[in-house]
Amino acid sequence: MNVLMLNPPFHPRYSRSQRSPAVIKSGVIYYPIWLAYATGVLEQDGFNVRLIDAPAAGYDTSWVLSFAGEFRPRLVVIETSTPSIHNDVAVAEALKSRVPGVFVLLVGPHVSALPEETLRLSPAVDAVARREYDYTARDVARLLDGGGDLAGIPGLSYRNEDGEVVHNADRPPIEDLDALPFVSQVYKRHLRVENYFYSITRYPVVTILAGRGCPYRCIYCLWPQTLTGHKYRKRSPADVAGEFEFIARAFPQVKEVFIEDDTLTADQEYVQALAYELVRRGNRLPFSANSRPDVSYETLRLLKQAGLRLLCVGFESGDQRVLKALRKGTTIEQFYEFRAAARRAGVLIHGCFMAGSPGETRESLDQTLALAMRLRPDTAQFFPLMVYPGTEAYRWAQCHGYLTTEDFSEWLTPDGLHRSVVSHSGLSAEELVAWCDYARRAFYLRPRYVLAKAWEVITHPAEARRMFKAAGVFVKYLFHPSLPKDGGRAKTPGHTGESGELDGGGDRGMTALVER
Repeated sequence: MNVLMLNPPFHPRYSRSQRSPAVIKSGVIYYPIWLAYATGVLEQDGFNVRLIDAPAAGYDTSWVLSFAGEFRPRLVVIETSTPSIHNDVAVAEALKSRVPGVFVLLVGPHVSALPEETLRLSPAVDAVARREYDYTARDVARLLDGGGDLAGIPGLSYRNEDGEVVHNADRPPIEDLDALPFVSQVYKRHLRVENYFYSITRYPVVTILAGRGCPYRCIYCLWPQTLTGHKYRKRSPADVAGEFEFIARAFPQVKEVFIEDDTLTADQEYVQALAYELVRRGNRLPFSANSRPDVSYETLRLLKQAGLRLLCVGFESGDQRVLKALRKGTTIEQFYEFRAAARRAGVLIHGCFMAGSPGETRESLDQTLALAMRLRPDTAQFFPLMVYPGTEAYRWAQCHGYLTTEDFSEWLTPDGLHRSVVSHSGLSAEELVAWCDYARRAFYLRPRYVLAKAWEVITHPAEARRMFKAAGVFVKYLFHPSLPKDGGRAKTPGHTGESGELDGGGDRGMTALVER
């Protein structure tokens, strides 16, 4: 039986699979990692599967429909996201017309959070898989191939013969992650690694998971609240190291591995064991990962020996009150201790900072930019708080009337860029986006930073290709606002919006930091 796994067309280079889907200013586009794992499970079960990543490959809907008409799948599994949900349902409707009798299963965080609402969008949607869907998709394929009843498939929501929406019992999270195929093997069969780019990693990169779930309770984080849960389930160090060896053999062009766990360092005993195993096997592939800013120097040192190049770290705010409201469970004092330990270990840091969190004020925004300047991460990102159905942050914004719209297509600009949909505490959604634009310029256009990166290109040529590729896309956004207001320049809080000079108040502190 033929199965089509589809990351459907939307905006060009739309990064649907990441936690905050959008067209990314630095050119980032994620692997369809969840679809790829499910593809591997279906292949293990003997199905004839094709994985199509339309945004990465540049395929439009006409191409997809033509391919589907020739391939004649019995099952189509479509990955969705909040901003693209109406587009994705329209693609499902077009596929239904092109391949009569095809069963359409929608998957992803959005439909997991809103299964009933999704099913009511269109009769073309036959079912929705909630949370981790590797085995749910397999079970649907088995049923279509051999018969059975949808009522027996855990994790599935669907319409019965009377048109009523039925929600089957939840499917337990996958405990034996070693039983899953290497996702990199799926990439090898179906995708072109050169189509994917992470601005903080060397290019080309391959992305894998060492585990699923996250024990922390940050209110905005999408995957643990909608897909994977809060129990951190891990592959064995031997299995992860074995995949590193496969990647080195199968992809000689690949320069780095990114471990996409929400928090790889959540279990430092585990991550030390992984480091030992990579060293024992003589790993030569650099890797990067997501982390919290609370990792010991000893762990960082061992990871560096194993090949760790960079950690992507969510600092988020320079105001301790905001961190508490986000349930980060970290302190600003820890940030500085962690940054010092990372420098000592020789590990690069990509810092993530956020605007618009609960308790945010203009003063706390000033404190966040000041923190970014003082921590001096090697690279940084500044984003407005993005709230998605299924997260506590979304419920907070919805319950308090802070959402500026509940039209999911408004989560993005017409070009597919992030757009804030939260206004509160005297900070409009437009001001939050404008502040992120301002903070980005302030961070990256400091003479000290520019000179440091120029020196890095000279002394570390391996970093040059990554930086130039990211800069080629990023620079055009750096000098232009994300959301022009009234046809002109977006105003930054405390910004004139006309001359480009800063006025008084809190921006005096910003000016001093930029000049440093």
